Amino acid sequence: MLGAPLRQQAPISESKGHGAPDAAWIRFRRLDHSAGYMRRRDFLKAIAGSAATVWPLVGRAQQGQRMRRIGVLMNLAADDKEGQARLIAFVQALSDLGWKNASNVQIDTCWGAGDTDRFHQCAAELVALAPDVILAASASTMDPLLSRTRTIPIVFAQVPDPVGSGYVESHAHPGGNVTGFTQFDFSIAAKWLELLKMIAPSLTRVIVLRDVDTTGAGQFGAIQSAAQSIGVEVKPAGVRNTSDIENAIMEFARSPKGGMVVTGSAPGAAHRDLIIALAARHKLPAIYPFRYFAQSGGLLSYGPTTIDPYIRAAGYVDRILKGEKPADLPVQAPTKYELIINIKTAKQLGIEVPPTLLAIADDVIE
Repeated sequence: MLGAPLRQQAPISESKGHGAPDAAWIRFRRLDHSAGYMRRRDFLKAIAGSAATVWPLVGRAQQGQRMRRIGVLMNLAADDKEGQARLIAFVQALSDLGWKNASNVQIDTCWGAGDTDRFHQCAAELVALAPDVILAASASTMDPLLSRTRTIPIVFAQVPDPVGSGYVESHAHPGGNVTGFTQFDFSIAAKWLELLKMIAPSLTRVIVLRDVDTTGAGQFGAIQSAAQSIGVEVKPAGVRNTSDIENAIMEFARSPKGGMVVTGSAPGAAHRDLIIALAARHKLPAIYPFRYFAQSGGLLSYGPTTIDPYIRAAGYVDRILKGEKPADLPVQAPTKYELIINIKTAKQLGIEVPPTLLAIADDVIE
């Protein structure tokens, strides 16, 4: 639990994701959020005095101790409360492991905001800083980073299929300069369809929104297999931007008895308000991969907690900074999944949630 204020946090320099690195540009955006991991005043207190340029901070390292550098490439926007909560959890976990502000670590953060061009710009900026290790938030951040470095250690926090995507050789023995934490076990794909069919028994068609560039074939293959046993037809929709999302959903919604599965991806997370609004407009029952979708008005979500991978990633970053190699650190899977149901959205869609489904929910949003 991250309720306590961050003490002596590592400074977080935010890059806008445009042009060359700007070491002097540091702005700390609003960090108040509903997740409860930290109050805004606590975070501001934790970073007080760090609004100078990053270079003088390096000179403040304890005598005889080398300042270490961590790059962070986030997949969401800097003002996204979910992204803020993840970053705060990561920085807090590092602090708990002994990596303190201006004492022994400098953290440089770039926010990709779900945009492919920005991911590449951010990757170029961070690699140019030659950090000791980079935290990659998601699969969408991996290709831009790996196209620029095969030597700087990279720890990913949420990647659906790191083997299928070619980031690691295997979960047990990653090889190369990459390791981290998977976003899902493939078996979750069947659960998404089962839960969607439970809440909307009449549906026969399901559109699957996915990032075709990074999701990998394994996850959708698992969805196809589950669809056959459940008796629904699935239609994949690769999306990269708002136009893709709008066109895919509008076209699919022209026929009746449809539903939607939103897989975990940078476009899905960055444009979740649009997806949820389109689902409501077209009366599509939809299941989402994370709690924050249901909190934003989505019908139901089933997936792992999104904060825990960043806490666990801090442990791997700590081990790498202390000399271990990514190739020797096994890729790990999520440890907890949760089902969230939004009753208000169900009523708006004219759906009566079965008592059996309410009984197994971890949380119900009234």
